[in-house]
Amino acid sequence: MHRELTGKAELGGRQRGFSMLEMMFTLFILLGIATIVMMAMMQMTMTQGSIANRTQMHGSVRSATELIQQEIGQSGRLPPFTTPVTLGAAVAPGTLVVASVNSVAGMFVNEKLVVDAGQMGAGLPPIYQNPETVTVTLIDAVSTPPTFTAAFNFSHNAGAPVVVAGAFPSGIIPTNATNPSTAFLLKMYGDINGDGNMVYVEYNCDTTNGNLTRSVTLLTTLPLLKNAAQVILPNITQNPGNANCFDYQQKTIGTDTYVTDVSVTLTVQTQNVDPQTRQLQKETKALLNVAPRNVFDAWLLGGGAVTTRLQPMPASVVTMFFLTNTNERLKPALERLKPGTRVVSNEFPVRGWKPAQVLHVKAGKMDHTIYVYEIGQVK
Repeated sequence: MHRELTGKAELGGRQRGFSMLEMMFTLFILLGIATIVMMAMMQMTMTQGSIANRTQMHGSVRSATELIQQEIGQSGRLPPFTTPVTLGAAVAPGTLVVASVNSVAGMFVNEKLVVDAGQMGAGLPPIYQNPETVTVTLIDAVSTPPTFTAAFNFSHNAGAPVVVAGAFPSGIIPTNATNPSTAFLLKMYGDINGDGNMVYVEYNCDTTNGNLTRSVTLLTTLPLLKNAAQVILPNITQNPGNANCFDYQQKTIGTDTYVTDVSVTLTVQTQNVDPQTRQLQKETKALLNVAPRNVFDAWLLGGGAVTTRLQPMPASVVTMFFLTNTNERLKPALERLKPGTRVVSNEFPVRGWKPAQVLHVKAGKMDHTIYVYEIGQVK
């Protein structure tokens, strides 16, 4: 049978593809979509870079300011004796009374001690409740038992407790001291870590080199010079309006100057350029009226005329520039200084003493030798 539809079937079975114009139009659309996606991804990457920069900067300045705030609060703290101290023998009233004790660790010349602490010592019998405050004038750590010298107004029995109380008025070194704190140098001391050790802490806001540094030096051990400073906040810069890094609120009572508030202002910039703005991002962190609570307590005591609880700044260094024979005559007195006190002699050694350090210093065309000794470690 003849089929006339054969030609039509062949015609209907043909398939047509995209024309060149249609293909170019499709590729153009796909290229536009890909461009939009790539731009979005690039923008997201730059945004993430900006966020990472700012997060790192914010975290660094927050950590540094928290540390500063904590240590300001602890400055001026008087460390307690690590070992309970008691009188080894009864003492009578007198101006230069040598009192024997079981330990002089932690004592320093001019420190004010409370003897027969009374209510300050829990569970003490009545014979030990005749308290008075005495000022240490001499410490002998070599004798057995060790002794300290002070003026006593009352008699005290053997076994009477000896404690320390009060705070350091100059826990934050005031701006009118011999080596003061400044607008860019914050100095403090005390039992800042709460571990019974006296330390000196110094913060240096060095906007020239772009670093905030911190050094911590134990006041009872060598080396003589303060320990090397560590960078705790890099990339600092000048504050807006050239504001100070450290500002102090000071009050004076009698001869004592108390820093009752410290303000800290730090401006830090990112280490890397912001990928979006092509500039360094900056952030300014301010701590206003950070109170050194121990110094504040000392100020309240001073205002109430309770001077027996105001402790002087401990001296831990004795400097000498005498001939060797003079050093020899001073040895007995120097050996009675508190353990850990450093004796520094320029040019001339102390015979019979073993130096902890011998420093050779060149000043101009002159060479100098510095002998550093530590009481308790000289033999």
